[in-house]
Amino acid sequence: MRCPFCGFYDTKVLDTRSTDDGNSIRRRRECAECTKRFTTYEKIEDVPLIVVKKDGKREVYDSTKILNGLIKACEKRPVALQKLELVSEEIERELKNRMEREISSSLIGELVMDKLKGLDEVAYVRFASVYREFKDINTFVKEIEGLLRNGKRRE
Repeated sequence: MRCPFCGFYDTKVLDTRSTDDGNSIRRRRECAECTKRFTTYEKIEDVPLIVVKKDGKREVYDSTKILNGLIKACEKRPVALQKLELVSEEIERELKNRMEREISSSLIGELVMDKLKGLDEVAYVRFASVYREFKDINTFVKEIEGLLRNGKRRE
């Protein structure tokens, strides 16, 4: 590490501590030449996820969009905001664990639906009706029938 005061390339680490948020490490260093002390921070390089939309456009992943969709689907339902925040974090973690830089919006939609199905079936149907763009009542009924069939298997 180069000294910010004199430019000398030999410094020693005096103290290393994790930051309060646990996402980086703070190091106190001392220059071997001028003996001045300075602080550096080390953190994991976070490569942004890119979402590939249905029309081929690309945009940076935004977790607030997931949370807002969950909130909208669970409107007037007995689901705590804290639970929705946890679900949003789980989805983001799953996406990052795939180690792919580009993720399709359809994969994200399927993950959201999967999480909602276990959380609140009404919210799931609401989200699915918008996400899958139900064209008529028959498509809607088929989705509910599938949900009922799967629900009976779980009992």
